Amino acid sequence: MLLELLEGTVSTSANRLALVSAERVWTYADLGNAVEKRVTELATKGVKPGRVYVIDAHAEAKTVIEFLAYWRTGASIAPLDPRLTRLEKSRAVEVLDGLETDARAILWTSGTGGRPRGVLFTLDNICASAEAVTERLDLGSENVWLLSLSPAHVGGLALVTRAFLLGCTLVVCGSFSADIASQLIEGEGLPGSASPVTHMSLVPTQLLRLLEHRDGIQVPASFKCGLIGGAHAPPDLIQQGLAAGWPLALTYGMTEMTSQVATAVPSEVEQKPGSVGRALKGTKIKIDNDGQILAQGPTLAQGYVGVTEPLADAEGWYHTGDLGHFDQDGDLWVTGRRSDRIVSGGITIDATHIEDVLCEHEGVQDACVVGVPDPEWGEIVSAWVVPTGDGLDLDLLEGYVQKFLGEAKRPRIWVVGGEIPRNTNGKLERERVREALGLEARKAD
Repeated sequence: MLLELLEGTVSTSANRLALVSAERVWTYADLGNAVEKRVTELATKGVKPGRVYVIDAHAEAKTVIEFLAYWRTGASIAPLDPRLTRLEKSRAVEVLDGLETDARAILWTSGTGGRPRGVLFTLDNICASAEAVTERLDLGSENVWLLSLSPAHVGGLALVTRAFLLGCTLVVCGSFSADIASQLIEGEGLPGSASPVTHMSLVPTQLLRLLEHRDGIQVPASFKCGLIGGAHAPPDLIQQGLAAGWPLALTYGMTEMTSQVATAVPSEVEQKPGSVGRALKGTKIKIDNDGQILAQGPTLAQGYVGVTEPLADAEGWYHTGDLGHFDQDGDLWVTGRRSDRIVSGGITIDATHIEDVLCEHEGVQDACVVGVPDPEWGEIVSAWVVPTGDGLDLDLLEGYVQKFLGEAKRPRIWVVGGEIPRNTNGKLERERVREALGLEARKAD
């Protein structure tokens, strides 16, 4: 279905701009011709349906054309993030060696708690996701999207397919740069026939970089939506974005559900900052007795590479590992990960809540909170904080924490330093943080 829809877009929107880079533009007719040419080249090279082909997935026009061409041949694509190390890439290739599948895309989970796993997607999964997001955000062919996320990750791949199914324009400029993204929003640095970027998907770190770069400059009225997801967005960051005039949509999703599960549109975010709204069309969400978010719907992937067990339970529910609740209006609030819970002296503590409190302090730019093993308490709350440019007085921060957090929730071990380890999706790498804070705790003994 997806390929038929894409071919229909090429036919009905032949003269509309499809792809834009700093060097040139492609109409949908140009895109269709480029894909057909590449399909012929791949056939000559012996590319076969059902086989899996690894692609080094740069955020470039060449990669986009490559994806569409391989799909046209009936092959499956396995995009890899160029930022992966040689060892990480070799592990992925080893896992995929000799694999034949009816899945059409294999993407990798973030792997914050261990080694990444390949997730198997059908084109129907990808199409269902694109249609549901289009309906929720009321998207149209006049939109201009920036490919601001890696196409090796589900958010980036979803962005590409969504843009082309709609017949709108996709701007590609390589790895994300706050400077370049800011110019594109203003309509600068584009070929003469291209319009300013109206939409972009951002992880919270990218939004922070844009806010810092623009330093209070309001976004132009032509910019319609910054879709925020991929990791927890601190409430203070969302408030900063709203204050700078950014129309923000907050989304909740995961690789296994082909990206978005629930999304709050900009008008809802203004009224209720922090909520991710309601489930997308076709998707169902519920909360189990432990507070865990469960999801089901047509975007649920086939499974993991090399794993026979299904992703869903016997009733079709995927157990996300995330914690959350519905408010009285039926809107979803995501409060953290089950694995992020800290149990100290028999008290269960939510690390995400403490991080939010720390990030609201004027001297804190970023924070990560973990539990470090302790012989007396089981775990003790420990925090890595990144100071703002004005510096940070730790004594004052501890005094601030005492006003907002009970004794059991206050960090006992602190690291004040540089950038907190995050993966390529912007998610906190808590194991690396835990190792650093554990070392600090041993020094203190």
